[in-house]
Amino acid sequence: MVAHLLVSLSGITDRALPRCVELAAELDRRAVPLSMLFVPRDGADPATGWMRARAGRGDDVLLHGYDHRVAPSHQAVRLGRRAEFAALPAHEARLRLIAATAVLDRAGLRADGFAPPRWLVSRGTLAALREHGFALCADLSAVRDLRTGVVHRARVHGFGSTRQLTETVRCFALVLVAARAARRGGLVRLGVDAADLAYPSRRQAFLDAVDAALEAGAVGATYSAVPATATPARSSAAP
Repeated sequence: MVAHLLVSLSGITDRALPRCVELAAELDRRAVPLSMLFVPRDGADPATGWMRARAGRGDDVLLHGYDHRVAPSHQAVRLGRRAEFAALPAHEARLRLIAATAVLDRAGLRADGFAPPRWLVSRGTLAALREHGFALCADLSAVRDLRTGVVHRARVHGFGSTRQLTETVRCFALVLVAARAARRGGLVRLGVDAADLAYPSRRQAFLDAVDAALEAGAVGATYSAVPATATPARSSAAP
C-alpha cells in the first residue's frame, strides 16, 4: 500500500513568516505540498497574503478554529484555552464556524477541511462541520471524510506530542516514527508549528522526518486529496 505524506504547518504569523517561507521552499524542492492551518484574522496581513499565494500554487488550507484565546465553556481547565473545539456542543460549534468561515471568505481563502486547535474535536463539532459542508476533519488520530463517513486512521506526529522527552530524543523519535509509518503505508502525518522552526535542531529534524518518509516510499499529498488517494481504514459517523 502506497504511503501518502501529509505535512501541515500551524502558527503562520507575520513574525514567523520568514521561517514559514523557508520551510515551504524546502518542501518545494522535495515535491511535497504543504497544508497550511489558518486561524481567522485580518486578511490584509502579509502572512495571509503568503497563504493565498501558496494556495494558488496548489498548497492546501485548513480552517484551524476560530479564536484560540477564548476558552471552551466545557472542560476548559482540563483541556486548556487552545483546545477550542475539544468539548463544544453542536450549537456552540456552529456559531464559531459561521464566524470563522466569514473571516475566511473575507481573507480570500477557501478551505474544505478543518483541523481543530490541538487536534481535539468534539462530536458536536463534527456534526456542525457536516452541516456547514466541510469535506474533512483532521484530528489527533484520524482524518475523517465528513461526506462518506470514512475514517482514515493515522496519528499526527510532531514535537508537541513528545514533551516528556529530551530535545535530542524528541528529534530522533520524529524521524524514526515517520520512516516506520511510511513503510507501513497509508497516511503519514507530520505537523509542525512555526515556533518550532526557530530551533535549528527541530527544523532539521522535521526535514529529516520528511526525507525519511520519502525514502521509505511515501508520496507527498495534501489533506484535501486524502479521500481520493488513501485507502480507507473504516467507515464511521462517530469519532
